[in-house]
Amino acid sequence: MSANTHTSAPSAPAVTLTIAGSEATGGAGAQADLKTFQELGVYGITALTCIVSFDPNDSWNHRFVPVDPQVISDQLEAITTAYDLDTVKIGMLGTPATIDVVAKALQAQDWKNLVLDPVLICKGQEPGAALDTDKALKAQILPLATFVTPNHFESMSLSGMDSIETVEDLKEAARRIHDASRAVVLAKGGVRLEGDDAVDVFYDGETMEVLRAPKVGEVAVSGAGCTLAAAITAELGKGATPLEAAKTAKAFVTEGIRNRVSSNAPFDALWQGNAGQGPAL
Repeated sequence: MSANTHTSAPSAPAVTLTIAGSEATGGAGAQADLKTFQELGVYGITALTCIVSFDPNDSWNHRFVPVDPQVISDQLEAITTAYDLDTVKIGMLGTPATIDVVAKALQAQDWKNLVLDPVLICKGQEPGAALDTDKALKAQILPLATFVTPNHFESMSLSGMDSIETVEDLKEAARRIHDASRAVVLAKGGVRLEGDDAVDVFYDGETMEVLRAPKVGEVAVSGAGCTLAAAITAELGKGATPLEAAKTAKAFVTEGIRNRVSSNAPFDALWQGNAGQGPAL
């Protein structure tokens, strides 16, 4: 090798942010997001919005503690100063005060990809507080989203539909949510719809595509929704199209459910470690 010959430095990974809650058992929330980012070859960072721990003495319901809004603001100030970000995933926010501070931070810059996992229910809150949070999320965060990933219940709430029983219903929900938000939609049927396949519907205003994978059991697995949105975020951060990102994320989650982790809790958790294919994806 001549003195003037040198090897090029490896390209830096895409940097992706998740604004989400901590879930103590590790199956969901920021823990799931960061594991997903790592498996899919992006550099993940997080701003924590709340601390959630299931209560084994109360039917494993949520114990929910919000992070002080100023602390959230401080985290986001440090993150956005350190990195030139264009891709973010929004997970559980939990309170109107949290939503307000996050919305203001998001509006301070332009985002190429803002993926919203619209967590509309927090079992650790009183119904009135949960309703206020839902209204604030729809008013302040949903309009900023470029991609939204509602589950079965969230699809009904965001679309205004009373029920979603069939794939055609799910398609209609996806249309309504897109028309209301202008975001790309991946409406998740999962195990909620009858049939042998877990069905999700992708709609971007032009392309409507039904994504199918054989169901792995009939019970939802902790972290599946978080991981799906995080995988979409990672793929978008690497330059994938929305439909490519949705397809990759669907396959990633299916494999993670197949290799689920059991514990003493009455639910299994998705395992990202046997689902990812590394940076080559």
